[in-house]
Amino acid sequence: MTVTPPAGQDQGHGEGRLHEVTAPYDGGATVSGRDFPTNRGGLCRKGWSAAELLRHPDRLTAPLLRGPDGILRESTWSAVLPLISGRVRSIQSEHGQDAVAVFGGGGLTNEKAYTLGKFARLALRTSRIDYNGRFCMSSAAAAGNRAFGMDRGLPFPLADLGNASVVLLLGSNAADTMPPFVQHLRGAQAAGGLIVVDPRRSATARLTEQGRGVHLQPTPGTDLALLLGLAHVVVAEGLEDRAFLASRTRGYDDVARGLARWWPERVQGITGVPATAIRATARLLARGARSAAEGGPGAYILTGRGVEQHADGTDTTTAAINLALLLGLPGTTASGYGTLTGQGNGQGGREHGQKADQLPGYRRITDPAARAHVAAVWGVPESLIPGPGLPAVELLASLGRAGGTRCLFVHGANPAVSAPDASAVIDGLRSLDLLVVSDFFLSETAALADVVLPVLQWAEEEGTVTNLEGRVLRRLPAVVPPPGARSELWVMRELARLLEAPSLFSDDPGTMFDELARASAGGLADYSGLDYAVLDGGSPAYWPYPSGSGGTPRLFLDAFAHADGRAVLVPVSPRADAAASRLPAPLLLATGRLLEHYQSGAQTRRVPELLAARPGPRLQVHPATAQALGIRQDDAVVITSAHGEARATADLSGDIRLDTVFLAFHFAGAGTANLLTGGSTDPVSGMPEFKTTPVRVTTSTGHVHRPVGEERVAVA
Repeated sequence: MTVTPPAGQDQGHGEGRLHEVTAPYDGGATVSGRDFPTNRGGLCRKGWSAAELLRHPDRLTAPLLRGPDGILRESTWSAVLPLISGRVRSIQSEHGQDAVAVFGGGGLTNEKAYTLGKFARLALRTSRIDYNGRFCMSSAAAAGNRAFGMDRGLPFPLADLGNASVVLLLGSNAADTMPPFVQHLRGAQAAGGLIVVDPRRSATARLTEQGRGVHLQPTPGTDLALLLGLAHVVVAEGLEDRAFLASRTRGYDDVARGLARWWPERVQGITGVPATAIRATARLLARGARSAAEGGPGAYILTGRGVEQHADGTDTTTAAINLALLLGLPGTTASGYGTLTGQGNGQGGREHGQKADQLPGYRRITDPAARAHVAAVWGVPESLIPGPGLPAVELLASLGRAGGTRCLFVHGANPAVSAPDASAVIDGLRSLDLLVVSDFFLSETAALADVVLPVLQWAEEEGTVTNLEGRVLRRLPAVVPPPGARSELWVMRELARLLEAPSLFSDDPGTMFDELARASAGGLADYSGLDYAVLDGGSPAYWPYPSGSGGTPRLFLDAFAHADGRAVLVPVSPRADAAASRLPAPLLLATGRLLEHYQSGAQTRRVPELLAARPGPRLQVHPATAQALGIRQDDAVVITSAHGEARATADLSGDIRLDTVFLAFHFAGAGTANLLTGGSTDPVSGMPEFKTTPVRVTTSTGHVHRPVGEERVAVA
C-alpha cells in the first residue's frame, strides 16, 4: 500500500513523495521510496525514523480519565464519551455556547480538518475554533490574499525551482528543517545566484559559500527594511518590469513613492547589511528576472517563518511580494513568489474550516453567499452556522476567564509547548472546567487534560493531505492500529450523535472527502473535481481542481484572483511600535527548529536516535557575547524575558550575530522556549511574535526547575 509521509515529519514537512510502508503494528515497519518530484526520493532523519513511533511503548491505547485524586487512569470509550457530551451541555448551559472551544492542528488530514470545523460549528455550536497554523502560516496567507486574492504556499510546482538561476530565500533554514528541498536550489547555486537572508550563518546560509551565492545577515526584525531597500534599488535604477506592472498589477505609484526614502545607506544603518550588498542583490534579482523574460533561467523569491513570525509579519511578507511584483515574477512560467509551509498538512489544514474566520474552500465565514452554499451542503439553515471566532492567541488567552473558554478540545496540537507566553497558556489550560485532548502520546498538553482520547497515527489511517505546492496526496493505511485507538472521525461522529448534531458525521474518510469536495465547490480552494478514484489514478492533482477540470499546477498565468484580475502592490513600512518592542535587553532571542526535531517535539523526543543527537535545549551564543557575560561552552544558563525564564546549555558559535541568541522550541519543561515569548500579534494575521524577544542571559545557579505541568502528569 502507499501512504504519504507522516504528518509533522518534515521531509519537506510532509510534502514528500509517496512511499511504501508494510508492517504489522507490532513489527518493524520498513520504508522504501518511489520517485516523486517534490523530494525525489529523499527523506530527512525525522522521516526515516518516524516508523519507530508506531510501536513506541508510550503509545496511548485506551482513553484516560482524570480522577478526583488528580491521577489519569485508563477508562473506556463507553464511559468517557457520554461524560464529555454531558459536561459540554452543562458548561454551555451555564456559560453560553462559546464557552466551548476547539484548537486544531496543521498536521490533521484534510478530512479531519474539515470535519473538525463542521463539528465545532454544528455539534458544539460554537464559533470558537482556531488552530496551530495561526502560529505558522497566517502572515503569509494574509499577505498572499491581499496581494494575489488567493493563498497557496507555492503557486507553482516545486520542481520549477530547479530551472532558476536566482533564488532569494528569506527566513528559512530549509537545509535543516526540510533537507530534501535543498536539491531544488542546485541550479541557483551553480549560477552563483542563491541569496539567503538570515541573522544566523545557518546550514542553509552555508549553501551560499564558495561562490554559490550571497548570505545577508540583518539585525533580527529588520527584514522589512531590507526588502524596502532592495525594492528601492529596483525602482531607482529602472530595473522594474514596467510592461508587467502596467498590464497585470495596480498600486505601483503609491508603493514607488513610499520606497523613495529607503535608500541603501539608510537601510544599512537599520539592518547592518552593507549598502553595496543591497545594491548587488537587487541587481542580481533583476538579472534573473530579465533572463526569464528572454526565455532563460528565472528568478524566485521565497519566504519562511523567519520573516513571517513577527508582529509585522504580514507587512514584511507583503514587502517580499511587492519586490517580486516589481520584477514581474509572479504569474509567469519561469519565475515566481512562494512561501514554504511548515507542518505536515500546513496547506490543506488551513483551507477547509478550522480557522476562526473560514468555511471550507477558503471561504470567508462572513460572506453570505459562502454561508448559504456551505449550509446547503450540510443540510442546515444558514443561521445555524456561527460567525467568526477568535484567532489562536486570543482564544488561548481566554481560557478560564470570565466570558471566555471553559471547555477546550485539542486535536493535533501541543499548545503547552508551542504557544507563545506558554506559562499563561498552561495556567489557562489548568483553569478549564474540561480539557479534552486527542493524541497518540501523552504530550505536555495531554498531561494537563481531564480526558485524553487515543487516536490514530499517520500509517494507520486513510485520508488526504495537501502539500506546499497545492498538490493533494492520498494516504492509505499500512499498519493495523493498536486495540483501543480510534480515528478522530469516529470520535467526532460519536460525540456528534450524543450531542444530537444535525447533518452528516461519518467515520469513513471517503465520505467526508466527498462532502468536503462539494462544500469547497466554487471556493478559492476548489476540490470539487476530486475524489479518491481520481487521486488513485496517479496524475498530479493541484487545486483549484473544479469539477471537469484537470487541476491547476501553476496559478495566475492568465489572471490573479482579484475581481479585476490584477495583483495588488500594497504600501508598507516599519511600525514604530514594532521596532520599539525589539530593543535588545541586551539581546534578542530568535526561536526556531533543529534538524533532529519537529514542532513541540512530542513525537521526535521519543525517538532514541533523534533524542541522543539533540537531548535538550542549547542556547546558541556568539563567543564574544558569551565572554562579555562570563559564559563558557556548555555552561548552564538562564534566559529571562518580560514574560518568564527558560533554562538551557550554552552553545558558543560564530554563526550567530553578537546581538542575537537562538533557542529551538522543541523542548518542554524549564527548557520551553515559549516561556520567553509574549502575546504580541500581527494586527492583520494574528501571528505571534516568535523571532525577536528581548532577553537577558546569565549563568545558572544550578537550581533545576520542576518541569511545567509535572504535578498533573501522574498516570496510573
